[in-house]
Amino acid sequence: MKTATLNDMVKGWFVGNFTPTLLATNDVEVAVKEYLKGDSEGRHYHKIATEITVVVSGRVKMNGLEYSKGDIIVIEPGESTDFEALENTVCTVVKFPGANNDKYLGELNK
Repeated sequence: MKTATLNDMVKGWFVGNFTPTLLATNDVEVAVKEYLKGDSEGRHYHKIATEITVVVSGRVKMNGLEYSKGDIIVIEPGESTDFEALENTVCTVVKFPGANNDKYLGELNK
């Protein structure tokens, strides 16, 4: 049996090509991310990875829409999104495939 704590992981990422990690792989990345009310990320997109966000607790705004506990948001490659925690929030995030350096600021120029 292995044990770890999220606080030891890079921004909550515990599966993927990170150090430390519980499962080193390029196939998928998984994180449990904790946000304080007002935390935000600027508009960005991924060229390779699909990103799935599960709101475990709290409320968030992505692309101008509000989501709350139990909502699941799928962002496909090339789709851009922003993020704001409207209250203290916990999300589980899955990205596949795992793709380091696949985060681009702004919107994809099509």
